[in-house]
Amino acid sequence: MRPANEWVQYYLDTLSHVQQASPHTTRAYAHDLKQLELYAGSYDVITAKDIRQWSGSLMKQGLSPRTVSRKLAVVRSFYRFVRKQRWRADNPASRILAPRFRPALPRVLTMDEAHDLMESAKKTSKTLGLRNWALLELLYGAGLRSQEAVSLNIEDIDMATSFAQVRGKGGKERVVPFGHKAREALEDYMIHLRPQLVLPRARALFVNYRGTRLSTRSVRRIVKIVLVRSALKRNVSPHWLRHSFATHMLMQGADLRVIQELLGHSLLRTTQLYTLVSQEHIAQVYQNSHPRA
Repeated sequence: MRPANEWVQYYLDTLSHVQQASPHTTRAYAHDLKQLELYAGSYDVITAKDIRQWSGSLMKQGLSPRTVSRKLAVVRSFYRFVRKQRWRADNPASRILAPRFRPALPRVLTMDEAHDLMESAKKTSKTLGLRNWALLELLYGAGLRSQEAVSLNIEDIDMATSFAQVRGKGGKERVVPFGHKAREALEDYMIHLRPQLVLPRARALFVNYRGTRLSTRSVRRIVKIVLVRSALKRNVSPHWLRHSFATHMLMQGADLRVIQELLGHSLLRTTQLYTLVSQEHIAQVYQNSHPRA
């Protein structure tokens, strides 16, 4: 059996290499588990009481119920892994109740704002503008996460059918469609710009000026660049485009389970958050439009 001080690293390695968790996720998990160790001691002797007291101390420090709930989920997942490896016979976090909280609604653009942002990306005159336009159109047009978009290879895009082969969280693959606007942008980028940036056998779809694969940090920077050129005054992140994709699909009558498949959600309840967003939007339109609201 591995010594307890090696459990976390082995768990993080599995997350990173087997489940293909992002570096950001892996760092966050490592931070949460280190917090628990500093509070309660070695992982092989931590009890349910220790974890309960730790979560209580986090609340007293002013952390939100949502944050504490997330940290408990990390600990629960870690000890589930430890038990599966037979390093411990129990999961001390399995019955710890997370604090109640109202899920934060996804932040989304209106349909007009999404249109304006895409048009701003299309009109940019910078050298890499075609790439930026294609990237944003695909993020919004297919509901991709940033990591999914930058992980795409050239062979993952089927221009004949307008489908993309996407590798999501945990290494799960799915096939998603993209619309004619994204197709137009991708064709322009792949014909007129990408060949100038990469070597003939390079596989990455989205590359930087050196011809190497974009990072998720680069995606955030690209969205900021396009925002400056648009009329939007909101601090939009790349993930807003994914949220907007799902919300706009739902508002146009798409089935919730279809949206779940397109987003790659394991649980339907994750996708159901978007129903609350669309209801909130409907209520806002009613308040702004009805003469007796």
